[in-house]
Amino acid sequence: MATFKVMTWNVENLFLPDPSKPESQQTFQAKLIKLAAEIDLEQPDVLALQEIGPNGALAALQQALTHFMPHAAEGDPEAGGEPSRAIRVAILSTRPFNAIRIISPFPDLIRPVQQKDPAFDKPGTPADESLLAAMGRSALEVVVEMEGTEVTVITAHFKSKLISYPRPKGNFAPRDEDERYRYAAYALYRRTGEALTIRDRLNVILSAGAGEPDPDQGLGREKAVVFCGDLNDQPDAATTQIIQGPTGSELETAAFGSSDKGDGYRMWNLAPRLNFTPDGQPPAEPPSTRVFKGRGELIDHIFASHCLVNPENIPEARTVVASNRLPSVNEVPTERKSDPASDHAAVVATFTI
Repeated sequence: MATFKVMTWNVENLFLPDPSKPESQQTFQAKLIKLAAEIDLEQPDVLALQEIGPNGALAALQQALTHFMPHAAEGDPEAGGEPSRAIRVAILSTRPFNAIRIISPFPDLIRPVQQKDPAFDKPGTPADESLLAAMGRSALEVVVEMEGTEVTVITAHFKSKLISYPRPKGNFAPRDEDERYRYAAYALYRRTGEALTIRDRLNVILSAGAGEPDPDQGLGREKAVVFCGDLNDQPDAATTQIIQGPTGSELETAAFGSSDKGDGYRMWNLAPRLNFTPDGQPPAEPPSTRVFKGRGELIDHIFASHCLVNPENIPEARTVVASNRLPSVNEVPTERKSDPASDHAAVVATFTI
């Protein structure tokens, strides 16, 4: 028996510093030190990251670690047509990758979703420019081998609930109430399309054949699959439930102890087991991975297939914070530019293989 540790963390805008601003370099180095200290302490086998900037930001973090993670892969920020900020997901690993895949287009049966008002379409572009047919930020899939067992790990960063409006200089405040509700809906449309895209890929991985996935023939009992990342929705949200797959069995419910045909495709969210004590007691306070306007939210998740989560094999799962406490954020994320710590807690799970 071997253990396999996965850590997922939205590290909040890890961009290389501006060479013309000395204070930017200091802030960046302070951020690297804080992030690397927690990663070195946890020593994950696979580290899934969100909000990684371009041009070597991932390599800078990799070099700051004393925990050796020589294998790296990055998502494609332009795969879904969102190159403006160029943040992407990434994965670092102690073990080589047997395979790497970028996940972006919506599944064949899912139509494009609206992402902005048609009035913002650029002149001379197609009339449907306001529609999106792919994940805004691509997901990333890797396969690693652990003691002879192949483990597939997928990470994603779904559309934020922090609404921005596509004006020339950017804006986080709506012009009026009508614009506010429209853009809140556009964000939800996109998160839903992204959840469907990930669930479709999970079905492909867990399917026994090339045809339509048969609920009786899912391979979750044999295949080790982990999905993790910043989903920007809580455990009971519809988008999060889409990732879980077949209903009827969740951790900390009576149904979890009984096998059923959904086990072959189901992905168990480890949220109900977060921060349990070593003697199996639940935490005194509900876990959260971000604080929004003073209210804790659990929006970063780790899911795993039946091979890794079952009544005889329940993983340990914890949240990890890089500072004494998570900061409270609001609708304007740019206000945190000078804060070196992340506004998210990491989630760490240790599986037995």
